[in-house]
Amino acid sequence: MTDETSPTAPPEVLPDGAIPAATLVIMRPADSGGPDEILMVKRSATMAFAAGAVVFPGGRVDPDDYRVARLHGFGVDEADGAARVAALRETLEETGLAVGWPGLAEKEVAEVRRALLDGTLLSDILAARGDRIALESFVPFARWCPNFKEARTFDTRFYAVAAPPHSHELTVEEAEHSHIFWASAEATLAMADRGELSVIFPTRRNLERIAQASDFSGFSAHSRQFPVELVTPWVEDRDGHSYLCIPTHLGYPVTSEAFDRVRRG
Repeated sequence: MTDETSPTAPPEVLPDGAIPAATLVIMRPADSGGPDEILMVKRSATMAFAAGAVVFPGGRVDPDDYRVARLHGFGVDEADGAARVAALRETLEETGLAVGWPGLAEKEVAEVRRALLDGTLLSDILAARGDRIALESFVPFARWCPNFKEARTFDTRFYAVAAPPHSHELTVEEAEHSHIFWASAEATLAMADRGELSVIFPTRRNLERIAQASDFSGFSAHSRQFPVELVTPWVEDRDGHSYLCIPTHLGYPVTSEAFDRVRRG
């Protein structure tokens, strides 16, 4: 039996210095049918964290995100509310896609994106426009805080949302990313298995989870069946081999991977 001091027991508290962050899984029907496609971005090779890896859009939570969450009715659970705002804001900054912002016309997206990248606060932009944002459209489904010594520690909340209609070309914010594309979870995993792209451990586990549903509606229903609990992977020794593990009750079809095969950050 594993006691409370065992090194293989998953920690129950946030690691010291964990940085609040959020990420957004944006899903749209594929033109050719089949599973929904997901918007993915490839991080720049110069980034300190997950350099060159393919990830979902997102980033760290800023102080202004808490203010926006309070003003737009998501201040009761301030960490969740601020993370939803950060997911919206970072997605717009990184990709040029306005998600959860029904009052923002497509022709206005580029100007608002540039204002955010130039340092204008989202709260000021919303106040000047008189807009409301639809944070309730984001479906929470996971919270991860890997504690790998060689990487920064992020306490990241994961949300899923249906892609809004748009006709403009999406582009990456070049300071952080080098490429942007739509692909199903299965296709992205297949590209990773062929060595065509790199994914870190949390991204792979979540792609495997998303791949269990064919579309946004199905994944939303799947998400409601499981609690959103903190996932901090831990190492277990199995017959002389080390495995990186996550809990088995949170909806993930794969819950361990050989440690020497894992990309951590």
